[in-house]
This record gives sequence, structure tokens and C-alpha cells, in this order.
Amino acid sequence: MRILVTNDDGYHAPGLAVLEEIAAQFSDDVWICAPSEEQSGAGHSLTLNRPVRLQKYAERRYAVTGTPTDSVMMALREVLDAPPDIILSGVNRGANLGDDITYSGTVSAAIEGALAGVRSIALSQVYSGATRGTDSEFAAARDWGPKVIAPLLDAPFAERTLVNVNFPPRPAGEVKGIRVSRQGFHDYKRGTVVEGRDPRGYRYFWFGLDPIEHTLDHGTDLEAIDDGYVSVTPLQLDFTHYPTIGQLAERFGD
Repeated sequence: MRILVTNDDGYHAPGLAVLEEIAAQFSDDVWICAPSEEQSGAGHSLTLNRPVRLQKYAERRYAVTGTPTDSVMMALREVLDAPPDIILSGVNRGANLGDDITYSGTVSAAIEGALAGVRSIALSQVYSGATRGTDSEFAAARDWGPKVIAPLLDAPFAERTLVNVNFPPRPAGEVKGIRVSRQGFHDYKRGTVVEGRDPRGYRYFWFGLDPIEHTLDHGTDLEAIDDGYVSVTPLQLDFTHYPTIGQLAERFGD
């Protein structure tokens, strides 16, 4: 089995090393193709206004001067001589829950894989103040990652779908289990916009990282993480809201 590993935190991110360790438990044909620098929040974006460069670090290890989507495209079109059997994206340092998946480069790398017809899984490690930056930050992902991936290797994936996995911010031994959940939604409060001035006196703005409020609706990924479970959420790329098609067709006389 050939596995492609990518992320949005960048080639040198610790979460990528964790995911490579996990992938090696399933195959000895593991390839790395990730952004050369952090691309958090890049979403499903392509680099179109400058060249994309490909750097080879070692056998089966590459970095791309672009987004997570660029990395997957380069891997599929330029790096690999045959498509991978599975794409693993992550392990992201931070949650990709609820509507935050629309911003996520981690999820978007898996989206690109799904569009290419490759079984794709996004993995993210939620962190808390107690675990952030410590050696145990990815402990839950490292221990529970193989337990999540193994059942998905031969599970049926519908066309243009992917799976989004989040690990709770607690020691591996305190994780309660794995819960299949639906996507939740945050309350739309994106924190503060922090204003400052650079050394030359020009204003700049930085999006704040205040906690985002959310409602723990039953059965959501947000609830699963809050309850101490690994959340596993199947996602689809067809955004069409089918119940509205008939209503709009009537308004336009179709």
C-alpha cells in the first residue's frame, strides 16, 4: 500500500513526523509532500500568482513552496509515478472542528485527494493550555491514530467524500474511545482583530486567537471532543442544497 502524507503546518512540523510514524505502521511505501512553510488557514487555495517550487529532501520526501492543495497536486502529478492508495493529512496542531473545516488547509489537502479519487483522511490534534508546546501535545494522536485509520483502510468511501478526524486534548489513556459524529457549527464570533504598528510606523491587523464560542449540539464533532472522544466525521464535497433547487426553479420560471 502506498501512502502519501501531507499537512498544512509545514514540512518541519512535529505533527507531520507523528503522522509519518503512524503511516509507517501500515506500509513501508510512505511518501511525504508538504508545504515548505506553515499554511494554516489556507483553505482549498491554489498558488496562481507566482511559481511553485519543488524541493527534494531525501528519497520519497519533498516540500512545496505553496499551499496544501499545491502539495497534493504536485505529489499526484509530478512526484509519484503511480497514485497513492491513501492520503493522510496532518496531524494538524489544533482543532479542525465544525465550520472551521472551511478554513482548514489540513482538511483541504484531503479534499484535493478526494477530488482525485484517492481515499483521504484529515487528522488534527486539539490542544489545551496544559498540553500546548509540551512533549505530550500529540500523545492522543500518536496512540489513537492507528486505531482510527485501520478500520478506514477498507471501509467504503463514496465518491468525492473524505473523513475528518480530531483527537481530544487529553492524555492517550484518558481518551474514552472513538465516536462517529456530524459536523457541528460555532457561533460566528471570530475573536478580536488586533491592531498594531510595524517598526516603520505602518498599521497592521492580526486576527486574534480568542476562544470561539460554540453550541454542543448532540451528535456533533464538537460534542465528541468535549466529551473526551476521538471524533470521526465523514464529509462530502457536493455543497448543493437539494431542497432549495425546486423552490428556486419556480422563482426563475424553470
